[in-house]
Amino acid sequence: MKIVNAQRSWASWIASRIMEAMTDECCLNLTGPRQGLASFHHLMTDLVERTDTQYSYLNTLVALSDDDELAGICVSYDGASLLRLRKPFIDESLKRFGMDHSNMKPETEEGELYLDSLCVDANFRHCGVGTALLKASIDKARRLKLPKVGLLVDKGNPKAERLYRSLGFEYVGDSEWGGHPMRHLQYDLARP
Repeated sequence: MKIVNAQRSWASWIASRIMEAMTDECCLNLTGPRQGLASFHHLMTDLVERTDTQYSYLNTLVALSDDDELAGICVSYDGASLLRLRKPFIDESLKRFGMDHSNMKPETEEGELYLDSLCVDANFRHCGVGTALLKASIDKARRLKLPKVGLLVDKGNPKAERLYRSLGFEYVGDSEWGGHPMRHLQYDLARP
């Protein structure tokens, strides 16, 4: 397995993984009652193809199997850039769905590489793909000279939280995203 920077041509596949990480319930909550998952996938694919969004392929690491099959993704960016990177999502959601998400609270902060979306394709789970993507993201934070790596984990997903904690992520506070209670975890790069 290898970890590479995403290619724009993988946008539809990446969008599907981001949506899987979000859950169908959250995706439908973001589109409103008159839209479906297909409409949200179209939006997300367009956002992944762009260079100025939080979901951009430029912000995405991809795990490839030994046979070069797409195995997983991790979308991450400097938390200080969230509001600027989120604007295209807000603008397009309003235009396409009539949904105003401009009041969404920031889920990250300055000084943190924020792991927005992490998802391993079902065919590659339990093979170390998630761990490899997390370690590559920690290395990305080092390259960007960001002192912390942060993420939100659904309180109803203790298995994912165990993975993050096994790699050194620690609980720093409660949060909420998409109507779900979440835990904010961080990895401190200054820690030995």
